[in-house]
Parts: sequence; C-alpha cells; structure tokens
Amino acid sequence: MAARVRLIAILALGLLCASSAAWGQQPGKVARIGYLGNTPGPLVDAFRQGLRDLGWIEGRNLLIELRWAQGRSDRLPEFADELVRLKVDLILAQSSTYVEPARRATSTIPIVFGLHADPVGTGHVASLARPGGNVTGLSVMQTELGAKGLELLKEAVPAATRIAVLWSRDTPSHGPGLKAVEAAGRSLALQLQPIAAQRPAEFDAAFAAMVRERAQALLVLTAPVFGAEAKQLAERALKHHLPTMFGLRQNVDAGGLMSYGPDFADLMRRSAVYVDKILKGAKPGDLPVEQASKFELVLNLKTATALGLTFPRSVLVRADQVIR
Repeated sequence: MAARVRLIAILALGLLCASSAAWGQQPGKVARIGYLGNTPGPLVDAFRQGLRDLGWIEGRNLLIELRWAQGRSDRLPEFADELVRLKVDLILAQSSTYVEPARRATSTIPIVFGLHADPVGTGHVASLARPGGNVTGLSVMQTELGAKGLELLKEAVPAATRIAVLWSRDTPSHGPGLKAVEAAGRSLALQLQPIAAQRPAEFDAAFAAMVRERAQALLVLTAPVFGAEAKQLAERALKHHLPTMFGLRQNVDAGGLMSYGPDFADLMRRSAVYVDKILKGAKPGDLPVEQASKFELVLNLKTATALGLTFPRSVLVRADQVIR
C-alpha cells in the first residue's frame, strides 16, 4: 500500500510540473496583467476567452487588473502609472489611445495592443516585422480603412460632394488617419470638413458645425468615445439627415447607416496569443505585428429608409450583413 501511495504521489507531482512548464510559470506563481480599456463589454470578454483557451484561468494562474477610462482619456496616464506601480507582468492596451499613456509610463513592461489603428504611423513600433522595444500586437489598419470607408460612403451617396470627418485629438492614430482620408478625398473630388470632438459634451457643437458647412454625409474615424456613444451619434446623424460611415459594427447596430472594418472581438481574442507567448518568455520586440485580414461591410436598411436613401446595387451586393 505504501509503495502504491508513493507511486500516485510521484505521478501527481510529474503532472503538476508538466502543467507548470506548459504555462511558463513556476508552481504556484500567478501572472498579473493590466488591462486598459474604455468600458466593460464584448471586447474584454473576447480577450478573456482567448486566455482561457490557452490555459490561463483567472483566480488560478492569472490575475487581471482592469482599468476603465469611461470616456475620459485624461485618466489614462494615472491608470498606466498605477499598473506600473503594481508591477504587472504585462499591459494589454486595447488600442492606440491606451498604448500612448502605457508607453509613457514604462519602457520595460511588455505592452500588447489588440486593435491598433496604425502602430507604425504613430511611432509605437519601429516596423510591423520587427516592432522593437516593448510594444507589439494586432493592427486594424484604420489608416487604410478610413480612406476605403470614404470611397464606400461616396459610392452609397453619389450626390454627396461635401463630407464631414469626425475625429478625436485624443486618438494618436487619427493624425495619420486624417491625412490618408484627405488624400482620398482629393482623388474623389470631395470637399472634406474635419471636425474634432473628444467627448460627448462636444457632439452638439460638432454637428452644428457640420450643418453650418452644409455637409451632405459624415465619415467617423474609429475611436473609443465614438464607439461608446454609438446611439447618441446615430441619433444626431439621423436628426441632421446625414448618411454616416463608421469603422465599428456596433455603430450600425445602434442606428448608424454603414460600417466597414474587421471583427474587433476576434482580434481581441487573438491578442491573447501574444500575451501567452510573452508570459512564457518571448520578447515583444521580436513578435511581428499581425494585421487584420478580414473586413466586413454592414448596412442598416432601416436607417437608409429613414434618410430617404436607396443603396446602389453595387454596394448591396458587397455587404456582408444587412440590418433590416
């Protein structure tokens, strides 16, 4: 009996050691990561699911320190500094808005982004192939998508020649993104009206400016605040009779006219792969940035009807989903 008990104990110890090696952790050690985002929701849920799929279980071998901006990007430097003081093993910065304060807070703690619009254009990585430094992750290619969104908006509303562009000074990727949109506007012979808004309190003034300039349509560059306030933006656009193109599907679900972009939840789930590799010893600067490869065009027919708009067949046949 004693020999049998010893054998069981040896086997159990072997399984424990193998499990610990697979997780890249010492027995009993819990990895601690920080998460910088705007609000709880499907994106962080997808990230957590990606971690679970890779064997990282909260409360067992993983602790996540969640910090939510709640539409106030001015709080992000404070949150980033707090995560550094907590000595987290890694920071997940959801997009460029969150990468910037994280980079300023630390040059040594690894930073992974899940939805970066333009990591090279903002200077957050040296190159996609070899990011260098302590930052890497997945890119949504928003600089290119903004220009593509403008083309699709023009195709959907061919009579529009004056188009407003809503952007945020708090979003680092909007600098290169706006330049790309302006270049596309020139090639399409469009008059663009860039209007900045950083928080919901500025939306009224932004739409008033669009009305003064007689904008005929609106392109919204992707930013956390514009996603969080999807319903408010959709209602204002409909009130002012503005056909609108977004980069986020959730804006169309809330009543916006069109969106063109990648599956953001899928990208956040895949960002867990970077976290897993880094926690197991990989250097972020050696992990190439992955670019989104699948993009979806979503149309809202109910909103089109309310605007008195009929989508051209050339746009309808390319839609991945039509909300009726």
